[in-house]
Amino acid sequence: MLRFLPIPTEIARAYQAGGVDSYGLLPERKISDGGGNPCRHCLRMIPEGKGMLVLAHRPFGTLQPYAETGPIFLCADPCDAGGGPELPEILSSSEYIVRGYGADERILYGTGGVVETGRIPARATELLAMPEVAFVHVRSARNNCFQLRIERD
Repeated sequence: MLRFLPIPTEIARAYQAGGVDSYGLLPERKISDGGGNPCRHCLRMIPEGKGMLVLAHRPFGTLQPYAETGPIFLCADPCDAGGGPELPEILSSSEYIVRGYGADERILYGTGGVVETGRIPARATELLAMPEVAFVHVRSARNNCFQLRIERD
């Protein structure tokens, strides 16, 4: 079984409380236009008119050449952590990059590719069956933005 995981609550709360992002900058405060602003913590779209944060996030525990940093959206107010065994709401595009990483948090070459959204669970299951794959990232197929992490349950 799979677990779709948001960014950890303690990290989301730090950003929401005014903590600096992965570049040492304060998150930008914006108002959602409702046009597809996926919160990486509740794993839902931020509704039109609601406050949101735009910030640089690095979903890795250590600095190393494969520790990509990029922009994410986050609800400005504390939200409940999303996730679980089902595809979350934020995966609303037609396709995403699905990529495997080793326990050292480095990309495992040959595991990444663009996958139709409905096939994400099957592809993640295939990747996580490989002993060298510790976790999987789902990223935007157009801009490579981090969406969420998938692990074995």
